Amino acid sequence: MGNSELVEAFAHLKENEVAKLIKCEIDSCKDALTVVEELRKGMDIVGERYKNGEYFLSELIISGQIFKDSMEALEPGLRAGRGAEKTFKFVLGTVKGDIHDIGKDIVAILLKAFGFEVYDLGVDVPSSAFVDKLLETQAPILGMSGLLTPSFTSMKETIETIKAAGLREKVKIIIGGGIVDEKVKEFTGADSFTRNAIEGIQICEEYARTGKK
Repeated sequence: MGNSELVEAFAHLKENEVAKLIKCEIDSCKDALTVVEELRKGMDIVGERYKNGEYFLSELIISGQIFKDSMEALEPGLRAGRGAEKTFKFVLGTVKGDIHDIGKDIVAILLKAFGFEVYDLGVDVPSSAFVDKLLETQAPILGMSGLLTPSFTSMKETIETIKAAGLREKVKIIIGGGIVDEKVKEFTGADSFTRNAIEGIQICEEYARTGKK
């Protein structure tokens, strides 16, 4: 089975066509999260083309902007699907030594659409900044992103700093990035990992509801 028209339009970075298709999906009352999943598939294709040398950084930046614009259009539908639920605080950032932000930005957009109060610290964030923001906000969930292997050490160091501050038992920690896996989760001491923004939101929703993985 081939990709949908929306997935193909996104993968080919056809901004106007994506916007038109998004409007059609909204007008037909299609489930907003299903549309987000199609956008994610398109983003995955862009990522593969970048990895294979077919696309370059400029194409990645364009794809990120198309995704953000699409999410702005879909946000009312995503919020309506949740109803009036309690807002949960979430601290987010790309760890020290890494400046990748597209994946992090997508997660931030989704979290806000799903009712989370997001404190995005940006990129190249030192462990002390994460701890300071957790102390300031009393957020129960922390998300750390990284796409480079050295970022794993930064994640581990951040979690050790959180422990030293006496916050570890109060905060659920999720790490994300294209190369994180179970071994990286164990190395860093995180509670969960994800390579998929939609899955990441589902994990955060579960944390928010139950405090469990």
